[in-house]
Amino acid sequence: MVAIPSPVHSARASLVSFDGIALATQHWRGQRSPSLLFAHGFGQTRHAWNGAARALAAQGFGATTFDARGHGESERVPRGDYHMEQFVADLLAVAASTPSGDGRAPVLVGASMGGLLGLLAAGEAEEGKEPFSALVLVDITPRWETAGVERILGFMRAHPNGFADYDEAASAIEAYLPHRRERKTEAQLKPLLRQDHDGRLRWHWDPALLDGPIQQSERYQPRLFAAAAQVQVPVLLLSGARSDVVSSHTVDEFLRLVPHARHVALPDATHMVAGDANDAFTREIATFLETL
Repeated sequence: MVAIPSPVHSARASLVSFDGIALATQHWRGQRSPSLLFAHGFGQTRHAWNGAARALAAQGFGATTFDARGHGESERVPRGDYHMEQFVADLLAVAASTPSGDGRAPVLVGASMGGLLGLLAAGEAEEGKEPFSALVLVDITPRWETAGVERILGFMRAHPNGFADYDEAASAIEAYLPHRRERKTEAQLKPLLRQDHDGRLRWHWDPALLDGPIQQSERYQPRLFAAAAQVQVPVLLLSGARSDVVSSHTVDEFLRLVPHARHVALPDATHMVAGDANDAFTREIATFLETL
């Protein structure tokens, strides 16, 4: 018998974090357990997960996506005073509001920055108070390839004056991601850009983020290694075979650190795994959920 996909419904909401910062969230309805919590990478928004959340919700899995502080529709921190503890606390707050129907903690799907925050939250939790029932790390390990990260930051710093229109922004993305076959449409770009007082279109994220935790990210690596070694819940590492952020060396190192983790490399994906190979990406997550 062929399974009939469930109708997909999602609703926009808002959650106020510990320090009063409002976080934009999106809830995708589903009855199957466990629920999913998606945490995006640096410079992204919750919309990076729309395809995966919609596909998994159609299979019955509830999902929550959210914009990290300083990103998308979430509020920015006054005076640009960002630090890592804020992001971890935000993730824990959203996780606490995303239980599964049977009371289980959600499965975290974290890309890049979102995955690192998940490792810290899971590995540093008190025993018996784990915030997630499992982790899916998307192209991220506690040690990363510096050249790949610098390439990403170079793109983020490359357009301080923004863009005159959506077509100019689409051309910039096309040059940055030449392997993508489809050019971004205006509808796809609108969630990624905001119009400033001068009429220019600029990325949705707070420029102060570039001078905050990202500049200090490598100093967190010892803490990330220690946290990863304490993770007890099931772990799936999904990497892009064409990634320049995660390599065979960093993957092998992670698997020695977390020997119960499973690793799958998606052959057609770069660091932007969900955007490059969403069908394969969601298929691997669905398979992993069945093992839980």
